[in-house]
Amino acid sequence: MKSLFIGSLLLLATPAAAQDFAVFDAASLRGEAATPVARGVLARAGAALARPPAPLPRLHTEGTLPGKGIRDISLKAKQDQPIVLDLALAWRLSGDRRYLDQAARYLGAWTGIYRISFNPIDETGFDTLLLATDLVEADLPPKTRATLARFWRRMAEGYLAAAERIPKNQHNNWQSHRIKLATLAAFQLGDPGLIARARAAFRRQIAGNIGPDGTVSDFTERDALHYVTYDLEPLLVAAIAAQRHGEDWYHWKSPSGASLAQAVRWLQPYAGGKQSHVEFVGSRVKFDRDRAAAGQRDYAPHAWKRANAVDTFALAALLDPGLRGFADSLAGETSRRPLAWPVLLAGAAAR
Repeated sequence: MKSLFIGSLLLLATPAAAQDFAVFDAASLRGEAATPVARGVLARAGAALARPPAPLPRLHTEGTLPGKGIRDISLKAKQDQPIVLDLALAWRLSGDRRYLDQAARYLGAWTGIYRISFNPIDETGFDTLLLATDLVEADLPPKTRATLARFWRRMAEGYLAAAERIPKNQHNNWQSHRIKLATLAAFQLGDPGLIARARAAFRRQIAGNIGPDGTVSDFTERDALHYVTYDLEPLLVAAIAAQRHGEDWYHWKSPSGASLAQAVRWLQPYAGGKQSHVEFVGSRVKFDRDRAAAGQRDYAPHAWKRANAVDTFALAALLDPGLRGFADSLAGETSRRPLAWPVLLAGAAAR
């Protein structure tokens, strides 16, 4: 059954189309329009049909406290990011051109004004725009497609260059988010050279960030499972993009035996409630203490909540179908709904 599921995911990709999409190809959502998750997407997208996009030329929330700099207006602008993906999903689920037109409006607004800063924490939410591009690209005018391609090329090349320069945060969650954005953009463009560089960056990150027992470097530094999921989720998205093109990055092992699969297994007892953890008690990062002092309770010592791993395991279950039951149980037990797009993708693959 496991091999059949993985085979279905790979068959949903279109070999004849080469590498011209990040995650979603033409058949990705087949048969999903009547599902409860799809109905939720359509409801959210319908509510956004009259909502104008609100792009900014720059986003900056990383390393800032509430009320400082452009943090608050950046958070407001980032509300566009899940909306554009809902609109694009709704177009592919329903065929209603109102969703296509509004998704194109959002994509055009953001790529027309935004200047990429290559801060991966500020820009990690652009993954939704990349996935939206997958879903609407074939139905956009050539000029719009060309504009999007230029934007994603700048993103892929810039983030790969940053990753390859061995920055000071070379193996923590920053690098994971760089790799996610670069990998999605590389596959979206279908550029073999960029894909090869993304693959190499991913492998370096696995080797440098994950121990043979599955512990990630962020956990050692931050003493927080919050940063384990924040580190693993972008790597899972990158691995899903690779899987959709016939590559298995999830189980790839470094010379020390580290793998993304092992890191997910390390987290599973915590997500399953067999082990518990009090967050941030031993963090070595001063900013964590500053945030706690500023009233951000999520960064003060507290018991980690299992619900915070719902998205992590929804993504991981696409790569390891043996985790599907665990992911579904975790979502049900915590009453937390996972991201829509991996649920829809899994549903289509299982049909």
